[in-house]
Amino acid sequence: MSSPKVFIFAPVEEARDSHTRFEAEGCELRLGKAAWDTPQANSEPELIRMAQGVHALMGTSIRNVPISRKIMESSPELRVVAKYTIGVDDVDVEAATEMGILVCHGPTESNWGGVAEGTITMMLTMLKKVRERDRHLKEGGAWREPKLQGTYLGSRADGYAGITLGLIGLGRIGSRIATLLRPWNMRILATDPYVPESKFAEHGVTRVDLATLLRESDVVSLHVVLTRETRHMIGARELALMKRHAILINTSRGPCVHEPALIETLLKGEIGGAALDVFEQEPLALDSQLRNLGDRALLSPHVVSNNVGSGLGPGIAWATDAVLAALRGQVPDHVYNKEVIPRWERRFGGKSVW
Repeated sequence: MSSPKVFIFAPVEEARDSHTRFEAEGCELRLGKAAWDTPQANSEPELIRMAQGVHALMGTSIRNVPISRKIMESSPELRVVAKYTIGVDDVDVEAATEMGILVCHGPTESNWGGVAEGTITMMLTMLKKVRERDRHLKEGGAWREPKLQGTYLGSRADGYAGITLGLIGLGRIGSRIATLLRPWNMRILATDPYVPESKFAEHGVTRVDLATLLRESDVVSLHVVLTRETRHMIGARELALMKRHAILINTSRGPCVHEPALIETLLKGEIGGAALDVFEQEPLALDSQLRNLGDRALLSPHVVSNNVGSGLGPGIAWATDAVLAALRGQVPDHVYNKEVIPRWERRFGGKSVW
C-alpha cells in the first residue's frame, strides 16, 4: 500500500502539531502557501498541480482561489476536503457532492457562539449610540444631549411594544441569538427554509417569509452560508422593503449583500444604518465608500468570531481527525454535505489507504 497523500492548500502556523500527527501516521504532506497573508500566493493551475494524486485536501479559508471542481478532479483518489473553519463557501460543495467527495468543516462553539455575541454587540452599539455618546463627551459636548437618546429593545409594562428583530437564518448562530435575547421580551422573526417548525417554537421565534421579515423588522441580521441562493440575497429591492430607521447587520458572508446597493441606500438615508463584519471583497479596499459613512456604518475586519479561547485550534484538530478517518474508510464527524455519505461509503467505506 502506498502512503496517503494530504495536500494542505492553505496552511497556518497553528497546525504544526497536526502536520506532525500526519507524518507519524505515515502520510505524505504537500504544503501550499498561506493565501490569507499573501493573496497572490496561489493560482488554480498551481493548486491543480499540487493536488494531483492526493487522497485529502485540507486547510483554512482560501479566498483568492477557491477549491474548484477542476482542483478536485486532478485526483481520482480524492476522498475528503476538510476545512479548519466553519465556512465552506470557498469549496465547490455541489461539485464535491457530485463527485462523491466528503466536505468537512469545523463548527466550533467558540467561533459560532462568538459570532452570535458579536452580532448582539453590534446591534446594541448601533441602537444605544455607544460610539456617538463616547465621542460627544470626549469632544466636550453638552451634558445629556437629546440627540444621544438610544432605543429601548424590549416590550414594557407601560405599553411600549419594543423592537422587532429579524433573523435571516436560524441555524447555530441565529438560534443562539434568539436564545440570548429571549429574556429581553423582543419580538423576533426569522426566515429559514431548511429549519423545521419545531425549532422556531423552541426558540420563541415567529416564522415568516423574507419580504415580511424585511418590512416588519427594526433590525435585520444575516446568518446564512454563502451559496448561489444566498449570494446578493439582499440587494436594492430587498433594502427598499426595510423601514427607514432599520439597521442591517451582516456577520455571515460579504457577498450575501450587494454592496453597491447597500452603499447607495445608506448614502440616501433610506435605512438607519449597517453593521458589517464581512465584505464582498476582503480586505476592504481603502477607498471603499463604506469607510466614509460615519456612524451610519459600523465596520469590523472579519473578526467577530475572534475571542479569547476561539480561533482555529479546535477546527484544526477536527479537520485532522476527519482526514484520518476518511483515509481509513470511516465516515468522519462534521460532514457538511451529508447527502453524499451513502455514495461515499459505497466508494470508500472500510477501504483504508494504508
